[in-house]
Amino acid sequence: MRLKATAGNSDKLASILLKASALVATAKGCRLYIVSKDNSEENAVWVTEVWDSKDDHNNSLNVEGVRELISQAMPLLDGRPEKGQELEVLGGAGIS
Repeated sequence: MRLKATAGNSDKLASILLKASALVATAKGCRLYIVSKDNSEENAVWVTEVWDSKDDHNNSLNVEGVRELISQAMPLLDGRPEKGQELEVLGGAGIS
């Protein structure tokens, strides 16, 4: 999922998302949560997530502290986050 920060706030947004990654890593079904900066677009931050199920992903919002971090991140966004893709993982390196 691509998130665009308001001018000058991409590092702050990335910091909040990295805190969120530490919280959701404890959630049932979280296989991967990576925060990345876009080298071609100054204010873009990407989140790559892999979950066992959509329900596990939805339930991650109930992890203590996650909603607070979301409320901190929202004012830093320049528009709505782009909708991520929902894919069925078939396998590959690092998938058990």
